[in-house]
Amino acid sequence: MTKSDPVHLRPRRPCPICGKPSEPKFHPFCSARCAQIDLGRWLGGRYAVAKDDEPEDERPEAQKEED
Repeated sequence: MTKSDPVHLRPRRPCPICGKPSEPKFHPFCSARCAQIDLGRWLGGRYAVAKDDEPEDERPEAQKEED
């Protein structure tokens, strides 16, 4: 390893959109195009993060006492 060799802190993985090798500039994607496709999917509602239906503060008192 020479002084000019880059240090890779993360293992290189394929782009989650197209499968090509990822590029450090667009990590974890291979290009700006794939990054934009992913963003469009998030904004379009194709991806979702699961959440609880009722926050604990809004549960009825009877349920809080049973826990």
